[in-house]
Amino acid sequence: MAKRSGLLGERFIGLLTPLALLGLWEAAARMGLVDARFFPPPSSIVHTFGALVASGELWTNLLASLRRLFLGMLLGGVPALFLGLAMGISKPLRAAIDPLISATYPIPKSAILPLVLLIFGLGEMSKVVMVALGAFYPILINTVMGVANIDKIYLDVGHNYRASRWQVFRTIALPGALPSIMAGVKLAMGMGLILIAISEMVAASDGIGYMIWNAWQVLTVDTMYVGLLVIALLGFVFSVILDEIERMLIPWKAKA
Repeated sequence: MAKRSGLLGERFIGLLTPLALLGLWEAAARMGLVDARFFPPPSSIVHTFGALVASGELWTNLLASLRRLFLGMLLGGVPALFLGLAMGISKPLRAAIDPLISATYPIPKSAILPLVLLIFGLGEMSKVVMVALGAFYPILINTVMGVANIDKIYLDVGHNYRASRWQVFRTIALPGALPSIMAGVKLAMGMGLILIAISEMVAASDGIGYMIWNAWQVLTVDTMYVGLLVIALLGFVFSVILDEIERMLIPWKAKA
């Protein structure tokens, strides 16, 4: 109960800080300390937010981005998870693939967008692939690290009891690496939000990124800020959801 109260207190503090900053921004815009053409007061942004919700435009763009985001997370995250578990268990496989990961991971994913558009065209697949690329590496690297850091005695016990490879995966590697895997999923979700916005700005007719880019083209600054606000809110909501999932999947970590 005390831990739950402490958690609620932490979340309250986490909400209080951005609210205080928004209050300072509102005051600065009202007093003319900042140029309201480029930094409109939050109250004006909230009004535009309500108008976009009422018209349905925001929901249409939000659902388009969420669909691409979740498909991309599945396309990139599931293979990364299984490959990471396999690399963590098998040293020869890790030695074979690790140089490829080390060489390709530093390449900015946004720089690959022209190539992705060339291969997959301007349709939905190019956006999904961009998110998948962004999700693949954090989940893979964190999964490999999580398995590699499992105490060797647990793997030895599995081998001594003649556990099958699938049993080692399911009962030793996956539970032992879960804290690291969840950290990778959180990083992947943040990267996915960044890449979906970038890809929608370049090649889309809907989505939050498209809404931001279109607002820049017609100089509706309030709408641009609404798009940025929505991305920030999505990041916060996903973080809270993943934290709750982590507490359910890894109860021993919460107790520690």
